[in-house]
Amino acid sequence: MPTVHFTSHLQAFVECPSVEVGPGALGAVLDEALSDNERLRTYIFDEQRRLRRHVMLFVDGHVVTDRVGLTDEVAAGSEVHVMQALSGG
Repeated sequence: MPTVHFTSHLQAFVECPSVEVGPGALGAVLDEALSDNERLRTYIFDEQRRLRRHVMLFVDGHVVTDRVGLTDEVAAGSEVHVMQALSGG
């Protein structure tokens, strides 16, 4: 089963332990991972279910490029990482 991990930066704002979910398209995987955590869902997605600009997604170490459709395939055994895009100077 794929595992969705949330960084400690996100955990500072909302409780979000790692969760195992079924494989499939990234959008469906995230829906399952966030199904019991509406607060985290609203932190990651806006009102139109668009990924917020400050959120970065990785599947098996690769940056997700389809930030609109979230169509990247997540296989059994995959690791998904959800993190804040940090900037500064």
